[in-house]
Amino acid sequence: MSELTTDLKSLHEATLNNLKSSKANNTLRAYKSDFKDFGAFCAKHGLNSLPSEPKIVSLYLTHLSKNSKISTLRRRLVSISMVHKLKGHYLDTKHPIIVENLLGIKRVKGSIQKGKKPILISHLKSIINVIDQQKIDNIKKFRDKSIILIGFGGGFRRTELISIDYEDLEFVPEGLKITIKRSKTDQFGEGMIKGLPYFTNENYCPVVNLKKWLEISKIKSGPIFRRFSKGLSLTEKRLTDQSVVLLMKEYLNLAGIENKNFAGHSLRSGFATVAAESGADERSIMAMTGHKTTQMVRRYIREANIFKNNALNKVKL
Repeated sequence: MSELTTDLKSLHEATLNNLKSSKANNTLRAYKSDFKDFGAFCAKHGLNSLPSEPKIVSLYLTHLSKNSKISTLRRRLVSISMVHKLKGHYLDTKHPIIVENLLGIKRVKGSIQKGKKPILISHLKSIINVIDQQKIDNIKKFRDKSIILIGFGGGFRRTELISIDYEDLEFVPEGLKITIKRSKTDQFGEGMIKGLPYFTNENYCPVVNLKKWLEISKIKSGPIFRRFSKGLSLTEKRLTDQSVVLLMKEYLNLAGIENKNFAGHSLRSGFATVAAESGADERSIMAMTGHKTTQMVRRYIREANIFKNNALNKVKL
């Protein structure tokens, strides 16, 4: 009997480890961060957070709805559910008290969300121009230009961008191939390859600027986007994803562009919007961005064509 109990215990532990391994580290950190807030809410009101029950979760969602978007509520619900699963507990997130409450909140608040602004061509050129105007060493100029141009040109998530290693690059006559080993929508690490062609204008060309960055930095292996220490000495340490956001906002500000409504997602959404404006179809955009569904890409296309296909264009006044 004791052997059977021990065996079941080891199987239980192995199963929980499998559940954890099915999610990327960034996803697990997000679950824990969200659940921490839920835990604080429960502690404040003397409620159980683990295991919890639908009524308590529904109260928490109502509490959140005062200052949060519908998308935030849904994400928190997923996080609470996943933490329960990872700890071996069941939580019925399809319980009517949760589902009906979310529907009611959605009707009261409305589901239209105002996203962050995309980096468009005008913004991109302004950023690159202002970097060129800075009185800083070329090594920093080419690093910063490469980050912005590669991030935009490849429709990268910022976590994907800072994860690129020298070994992931292949320069070919047509441009540059970049292997993405793992991304948010590629949890099993199947990978994908993005192709960036040469631009006519070399100053705004991701491939040309990256070549210059690698040449001046003498990077031959490991992370291609690294931190500087004091005195602009290049380190071995990889940049953080937050560094990309701060960098972009800094140069937007220097270019005289209000940066409040731009975020790390702005490079990726900017690529998709500009590609849609230029007539690229959704399959081509998805092949670059790695989107698994058409929902978000079609939203970019609709927003890009809001004036191009506007009925008022047919009205003559």
